[in-house]
Amino acid sequence: MGGERVDEAVASCVATLRPAVERDWTAVRAAGMEWTVHETAFHIAECLIAYAANLAGRAQDTYVPFEIKLEEGIGNTGLLHVVETAGALLAAAVRTAPREVRAHHPYPFRSANREGFAAMGVTEVLLHTYDIAGALGVPYEPPSGLPEFVLTRIFPHVPPGPDHWRTLLWATGRGELPGRARVTDWRWNNNLVHTTERLTLQGITPASARDLVAGGDGGFEWVEGGPFEGTREASGFLLKAYEGGVHRPEFGVFALVRRADGRAVGGMGFHGVPDEEGRAEVGYDLAETARGNGYATEALRALAEWALARDDVHTLFATIDPSNLPSQAVVSRAGFRKRGVDEEGYVYELGG
Repeated sequence: MGGERVDEAVASCVATLRPAVERDWTAVRAAGMEWTVHETAFHIAECLIAYAANLAGRAQDTYVPFEIKLEEGIGNTGLLHVVETAGALLAAAVRTAPREVRAHHPYPFRSANREGFAAMGVTEVLLHTYDIAGALGVPYEPPSGLPEFVLTRIFPHVPPGPDHWRTLLWATGRGELPGRARVTDWRWNNNLVHTTERLTLQGITPASARDLVAGGDGGFEWVEGGPFEGTREASGFLLKAYEGGVHRPEFGVFALVRRADGRAVGGMGFHGVPDEEGRAEVGYDLAETARGNGYATEALRALAEWALARDDVHTLFATIDPSNLPSQAVVSRAGFRKRGVDEEGYVYELGG
């Protein structure tokens, strides 16, 4: 789930910078930054160590309270060794963290899973190696799969471009893309997670959606019979929105994961962003073996409460086939009321 990507990114960084270790890295500013090359390389190590510590230490409210410090007079070769070591620690933390572990990261939803921490670490390495290489006049092009890895996991709001590396540089204010305004302020987006008594609703990333559409498990461990066809179909809609540049991860699709055993039982989410009137459509399904336990009602209540607390959502609605009595019961128990009929079925609504 990303450990090998961290290894690959760090190896590429060190191989790029090692030929320039005889230069004075304290006398040159990294491209586009206030830090020197030496400070920027040390920042890479700091980030990797901090992410490893938070993930391994299961930090929940803030970063683990410690700092690393270089020994007096350490040279550039020693600094690269620190970067290598920090990368190895993050890769090990990612590989050994259980699937359901989440730890603190401040933006934007206060936490990240092991894949998120891997993607953040890889992003730090790629971007700051680029900054350093530009200052030293050293050519740098990361391994081809790494920019796509981070874009499809923590940049779901960024429309894909013809070249993943150029798109990542554009998305982080380091380059231009034809037809797109230059970026001056940016953040990444780890997946949003809602928690109920028995479930976590885990936002599905474009990478997970692509795997689900292709017949995979999306990175989740499913109960028997899952994922059901509706989750795969919804993942297809998410992927289409992402590729069209209109995907907003908070209004995407969520996997419903049982807290007791970490197994996914179904999917739930939005058919798109709210319209101009603040109306948003919801849909859901469960694997057959998970039905009859109240999971869908529990998840829908939580998702509805979150959505209707927002300023941009005033009404939620669901369209249900008249013959689907269990689904009608789910929305009714969650507080929705039947408001009419359209060509697809009964329309149930819940207002703020």
